[in-house]
Formats: sequence, C-alpha cells, structure tokens
Amino acid sequence: MTERIADDIRRLEEQERLLRFSRFGPEDAWALGNRVRETALARGAGVAIDISLRDRTLFHCALPGTTTDNAEWIRRKRNTVLRLWSASYLVGRRLVLAGRDQVEARNLSYTDFSVHGGSFPLLVADLGCVGAVTVSGVPERIDHAIVADAIASFLNVDLGDSRLPD
Repeated sequence: MTERIADDIRRLEEQERLLRFSRFGPEDAWALGNRVRETALARGAGVAIDISLRDRTLFHCALPGTTTDNAEWIRRKRNTVLRLWSASYLVGRRLVLAGRDQVEARNLSYTDFSVHGGSFPLLVADLGCVGAVTVSGVPERIDHAIVADAIASFLNVDLGDSRLPD
C-alpha cells in the first residue's frame, strides 16, 4: 500500500509540474469550467464545479445529483489549495504516507480545510497559485481525475504516465 501511495504522490507532483497556465482570466475560467462540466458529464459524474481566484468565484455549476453539502466540500478543499499551493489530493496522499493528521501536521482545521481529492491549483507562470479548480460529488480520486483531465485537455497537455490509475 505504501508503494501505491508513493506512486500516486509522484504522479500528482508531475501533474502539478505539467498543468501550468501562461495566464488566467474570466474568459479562461468560463471555458475551463465548461470543459470540467463536459468531462464530468462524459463520466456520468454528478459533481459541483467551482473555479475561484483568491478573492472571487469565476465559475460555479452544480450538476444533477449534487446537494448543498458539495458547496461546503468545495470551500474546504479550495482552502487547502489556496493555503498550501498544492492539489488537495496530493496533500492528503502525503499525509497518509507520513501517517499524520491534517490538524497535527499542517494546522488545517476540519472545519475549514479538507485534504480529500478534487481541488487543483491554478498555477500561473511567474505568479504561482492564483486560485483553484474544484469539484465535489464523487469519490475523491475521481473528483481529482475529472479536474486534472479537464485542465490537461484545456491546456492541450498529455498527462501520460502522470495520470492516476483507476
């Protein structure tokens, strides 16, 4: 099990290296949000989708099958990304490998943060993390894959070996 988690971490770190934007604005958020929506629909995944900068929401959509609880999961996952500049799933996998809890290891309260998969940093060249793309509604590994695959498609990047196995 430890080897699988370490392999996931390697793949997730490579995704963060590959999935970077040269710029990102409201029009990009609209186009990317629709790409995330299309990706989720193609997988039959009922998810809520959010694209936010640090100070405002640029795109939000709730597909059939979601509940108001998904917005709370989005908020907590997004907070993790904005605080640590890493995908929420990567943070969670690192903690599992280390055998540590999010509160003990990173001072991330359960009320305001979640290290479950589904939120990915909007990494912009020369700026760093300017926001997050987040989904909630299906198991965390699938939440993460929907976002990573949609960003890769949007950027025309082949994830290759960095794609997580099912």
